[in-house]
Amino acid sequence: MIKTGIVGATGYGGAELVRLLLGHPDVQLTAISSVSFEGMPFDEVYPSYAGLCSLPCLKQQDVVDQCDVVFAALPHGLSQDLAQDCHDKAKVFIDLGADFRLDSEEEYKTWYNGTFKNKELHEQAVYGLPELFRESIQNQKVIANPGCYPTAVALALAPAVREGLVEFSGIIADCKSGVTGAGRSPSATTHYPNLNESFSAYKIASHRHTPEMQQTLSHMANGEPVSLTFVPHLLPINRGILATCYARLRDGVSMEQVRKAYGEFYDGEFFVRLLPEGKCADVKNVRCSNFCDLSLFVDPRANSLIAVSAIDNMVKGAAGQAIQNMNLAFGLPETQGLILVPPAF
Repeated sequence: MIKTGIVGATGYGGAELVRLLLGHPDVQLTAISSVSFEGMPFDEVYPSYAGLCSLPCLKQQDVVDQCDVVFAALPHGLSQDLAQDCHDKAKVFIDLGADFRLDSEEEYKTWYNGTFKNKELHEQAVYGLPELFRESIQNQKVIANPGCYPTAVALALAPAVREGLVEFSGIIADCKSGVTGAGRSPSATTHYPNLNESFSAYKIASHRHTPEMQQTLSHMANGEPVSLTFVPHLLPINRGILATCYARLRDGVSMEQVRKAYGEFYDGEFFVRLLPEGKCADVKNVRCSNFCDLSLFVDPRANSLIAVSAIDNMVKGAAGQAIQNMNLAFGLPETQGLILVPPAF
C-alpha cells in the first residue's frame, strides 16, 4: 500500500483529497496536517467524516516523514520548501498550489510576487495535466497540479490549437466557477448574503491563472505563443466550472474537421467525454466526478469555434486530478480510485 499524506488537509482541496483517498484501493491515508486545526481529529473539523477518518491533524514534518507521497493543498508561496524536503527524502510531491506551475520565473514574479528558491527543482517539476502531458508525468517526483480554470480551458482548446484549426490570438475564455474555488476562508465576496442571488465577474483580464493557460496552450502550439483574454465569474453554487471558449477559425476549417480533430485527440481518454453534436456541457453532469464534459459549436457568421467544457473544480480541477497524477507517478492504472459516477440529481 502507498502511504499518502496531505499537508493542508482541512481546506476544501485537502478535504476532497481525504474523501477520494479513503476510497482508493491501493493507498493508505496515513497522515494529515493543518495549521488552523492542529491536534484535532479530522472528523471534528468535518463531521461528515465521522466513523471514516479520525486522523489527528499533525505538523507538516510528521506528514513528510510518515508518507511515500505528499499532497500539498496550500496557498501559493508555501510549497517550495516542502517540495525540497520531500525531494531530499525521495518522496513524491504533488502540489495543488501554484508554486511549480509556471516555467518562467519572471511570470511567477509578475503574477505571484515570488521567486524560484531552487531553480534546479523547478526544472525537474512537471505540469500534471495527464490528457496533455501524460508521458512526462510518469515516474516523476515533483508534480505541479494544474489550476481549475486552466484545466477546463486547456481541455476545451488543446485539440484546436494542436491542429492549428484556430488563430492563436484573440481567444476568449469566459468562465464561471462555484464558490469552493475561493477556498475555505470566508470573505465579503463569498459571504452568503452577498453571494446568494448574485452573479458577477471578477479579476477581469487580471487573474493569476492567465499565464498558466497561455503557457499550456503555447506548448500545444509547439512553442508558438498563444494569447487569450480570461474573464472569470463567481456562481452561487458550491461546485463546478463552466468554461465557454471562443476562438476564430482559420479559413476553410469546417465543423466536420473540428469534430474529427477532437474525436481523435481524446480517443481513449476516459475522463474526457466529447458530447454529441448539439448537446451542451453542464456542471451538474460532472459534479463530484473527475470527468470533463466537452461540447463543440461553430458560428459560421463569425467564423468562430465555441468550445464549452464542464468540470468539478474540486475534483478534476484539484483533488481528483492530483490523484490521477499520483496514479501515473506510481505506475497504477490512471483511473484507479477515480471512477466516480456524478449524482443524477
